Amino acid sequence: MPNHTSSSGDIVITGVGVTSAIGQGTTDFTTALLNGDHAFSVMRRPGRQVPTGKGHPATPFLGAELAEVAMPPTVRRGVLRAASLSSRVALTTLDEAWHDARLSEVAPDRIGLVVGGSNLQQRELTQLHARYADTPEFLSPTYGMTFMDTDLCGFCTQLYPIRGFAYTLGGASGSGLLAALQAIRAVQSGLVDACVAVGALCDISYWECLAFRAMGAMGSDRYADDASSACRPFDRHRDGFVYGEACGAIVVERDRTRHHHAPYARFLGAGTAVDGNRNPNPSLEGEISVIQAALREAKLNADEIDYVNPHGTGSVIGDEIELQALQHCGLASARINATKSITGHGLTAAGMVEVIATVLQMRERRLHPTRNLSEPIDTSFNWVEKAAVSDPIDTAVSLSIGFGGTSSAICLRRYS
Repeated sequence: MPNHTSSSGDIVITGVGVTSAIGQGTTDFTTALLNGDHAFSVMRRPGRQVPTGKGHPATPFLGAELAEVAMPPTVRRGVLRAASLSSRVALTTLDEAWHDARLSEVAPDRIGLVVGGSNLQQRELTQLHARYADTPEFLSPTYGMTFMDTDLCGFCTQLYPIRGFAYTLGGASGSGLLAALQAIRAVQSGLVDACVAVGALCDISYWECLAFRAMGAMGSDRYADDASSACRPFDRHRDGFVYGEACGAIVVERDRTRHHHAPYARFLGAGTAVDGNRNPNPSLEGEISVIQAALREAKLNADEIDYVNPHGTGSVIGDEIELQALQHCGLASARINATKSITGHGLTAAGMVEVIATVLQMRERRLHPTRNLSEPIDTSFNWVEKAAVSDPIDTAVSLSIGFGGTSSAICLRRYS
């Protein structure tokens, strides 16, 4: 049975932060998104390719990796020495959302934090295990904290006055959107006045890449020599998702006069469902149920939705099921593009980054292109293809789907 958030029309997004391979910060990210820029290549971060002498997959792993991360000047170097890549990126992304919403004006005990994601630091743990394999007695005692995902909460609450609550929430590739919905529930219920939701960077190692490739989820053998063409959601020539490092953060609050600028969007409704299936295959019924639940809570008909930001990974099966769900729910006429075609698949961060992409497009009144969509698998949809288009979208639905049968949808309205 789908779960619905309680009805409330006054929850708004007041702050946004984003760090992606295509740009750090909302300004650079928005520009790159609308231009259709990309950063796909053979991944070069240590720990992402199978080590020499241990055998190799047929082709190297492709992805989009961050450039050097610019940290907030208030963060001391001593703190950063103990911070993983996931923690550092969470800090800089939260910092942007924090200042955008001016959360320093809110009492610390009335601010909460939800970090979306689990198993976030696999690459760094893999490297650490290899480094101390022969000398485990020299392992730092801090490993007792750093191997846990809650360490991201520790870093964030140590540096920012968040004293209401802080915890992580895991839902595979649906984690980012689930974190946003949990933050919304916390504000709706009065537990806190403001809540930060972070879709954390999922720092995968070659082990995860090997597993994803073996199960047929991750591309790309077909485009091994042309990384720019590898990520192609909803295209007939897709062969799996392409990873992209990313992190997103939003601040949700009740709509009131404290805001120093107009909020980005208003929350209208949401739905979540679990399919009772531990396998990675998608569920048409589950996806239909969450779309319908989001529309029902929003009190909107399908023909009132202007834009859909889909999960759209490039999965051979998943993309087709998702379009079937949208078609069944009457959303084929809404504008649609695929953010992952530009950013890559951020896994735990994906749903949050796509909520952010949605509200930034609403603000700009422009929709980004879908890279590599040369032959859509269903031409009946209202695709944004090779170039950005102007469109004063007012209402939008964003979808997020995770392994283990988790589906979620959120309905948002441009703030006016």
